[in-house]
Amino acid sequence: MPETGYSLAFSTFVTIGIILIVIVVFFLHRYILRKKQYTIKNKTVIASFVMLMLIIAVAIGAILHLWGYDISDWFLNLGMNFTSILEENIPRLVGSLIALFIALMILKIAKISLLRVGGKESPTERRKQTIAKIILSVTRYIIMAGTVLIVLSIWGVNVGPALAGLGIFGLVIGLGAQKFINDLISGFFIIFERHFDVGDWVEIQGFMGEVVDIGLKTTKVRNIRGEIKIFNNGSVDPVSNFSVSESLAVADFSIAYKEDVAKTIELLREKLPALHSEREEFLEDPRVLGVMNLNDSGVDIRVVSRVQTMTQWGAERALRQRIKEILDTNGIEIPFPQLTLHYAKEKKKSE
Repeated sequence: MPETGYSLAFSTFVTIGIILIVIVVFFLHRYILRKKQYTIKNKTVIASFVMLMLIIAVAIGAILHLWGYDISDWFLNLGMNFTSILEENIPRLVGSLIALFIALMILKIAKISLLRVGGKESPTERRKQTIAKIILSVTRYIIMAGTVLIVLSIWGVNVGPALAGLGIFGLVIGLGAQKFINDLISGFFIIFERHFDVGDWVEIQGFMGEVVDIGLKTTKVRNIRGEIKIFNNGSVDPVSNFSVSESLAVADFSIAYKEDVAKTIELLREKLPALHSEREEFLEDPRVLGVMNLNDSGVDIRVVSRVQTMTQWGAERALRQRIKEILDTNGIEIPFPQLTLHYAKEKKKSE
């Protein structure tokens, strides 16, 4: 009995080691694909793919042998009695193909159905797209894992020890990857507490841009220059979401001290409301708040207006342009820093 327990523990940890090696090789293969052009003519990519398939095949064979499935006898019998073995294993082959076909069909249906979510314009479109992407990702992994276990069980592999090994593997991961688990938990709360959705404009750690993808572990944000920055969900703090409510356009400007402030404000209140009807992003007539500051060169005045979400920058540019046109048309001076120098007259020295 002690030997059985020792053998089970040894097999489990060796299985974990093999799985870790395969994972490292897989990500190395992904890295090569990013560095090279992904075309059939690229010999490096082809060699890397073939090597990956061989390593995965060897790893699967080693794990099956480790858990008591005699691979050598199976191949020996296959070579000697190919016809009889083929006839004997036809049900298994058919069952495996059916399982793979069903899995692919489920994935295809899930992908088509979930990608259609959020296609219509609605207040919850971004939310639907976010949830759809998460569900599709989780569904893909669950179906892949389930299909592998079903195929192995069809071929007579006892998946019970493998499941036990996965449980121990999960425990090891849980103890050694606390940051990873923290990212997963944070991603869960970001999605289901709706901190932000795909398509929202956010600012995370000083990086401002549009959320292009949300996963359980990472969030991708693309700024106005097209740069994409990937944040671990555990580090998404603090975050500012500019897409939750309406935006506010703010335009500050100055007039010279010699100008009539009351007349200027009255003139702006008369002329600026035309922007509301001319530009669709304005949700109300621009409002002149009044004098905000008395600086060295002039009097600061502020104009604000509620605008549609994420349109405040264009609205502010339109406000400043219209204010400049109104002030120029009415001869109101916009000040600029000036410096007045006074020269003292030098007294003539007595001869």
